[in-house]
Amino acid sequence: KATGGRIVTSIRDLTEKDLGECALVEERRVGNDKMVFVENCKNPRAVTILLRGANDMLLDEVERSLNDALNTVRNILRDPKIVFGGGAVEVEVAMRLRKWAESVGGKEQLAIMAFADALEEIPSVLAQTAGMDVLETLMELRKLHAEGKVAAGIDVINGEVAESMEKLNVIEPVIVKKQVLKSATETATTILKIDDVIAASPKKEEKGKKEEKKEEEEETKTPSLD
Repeated sequence: KATGGRIVTSIRDLTEKDLGECALVEERRVGNDKMVFVENCKNPRAVTILLRGANDMLLDEVERSLNDALNTVRNILRDPKIVFGGGAVEVEVAMRLRKWAESVGGKEQLAIMAFADALEEIPSVLAQTAGMDVLETLMELRKLHAEGKVAAGIDVINGEVAESMEKLNVIEPVIVKKQVLKSATETATTILKIDDVIAASPKKEEKGKKEEKKEEEEETKTPSLD
């Protein structure tokens, strides 16, 4: 992929169109391993990032961080929109849902209110993680959002409520936020559709073994008359 070449099953079928192009192909020793480096490709469609570290634990952590960073860039390129983090989105959406619920009658209103409460679990968990009082934090966030401060959220680093997540550069890709809400809603809907649970009984062999074991234990506990 990096050179633009194509894999052929037989050398007889090889043509100029199948060949790739690069400036250098070199085998080098990295640590105790030998690696082939393909450099300065004309139009590379694949690249390799070489990570080096003192131990496997450090390398695993660096790999996870790099993977998260690349996924974030990919999400931004797919949908170049962002939203505020720190629970700001959840509190704002919950507030608007409660206002909408007032105009909806019947049982639907209860469902909307419950959904709004579920959204506020995100800032509640963030507050608890930061060692803050959950109830006070939630009340303060609701107050700020009611005043029109839609960017207000939780500053986990300093353990306080901040009026602007934008100033703190606490942002999230909108594509991730949409997927999280969609997946959570679909999961809850699936669970609510369950109207009966069938408990599977253990296999006869396992059941028989358990009964035999129980009888042996009872015989052991029974004192001998002799």
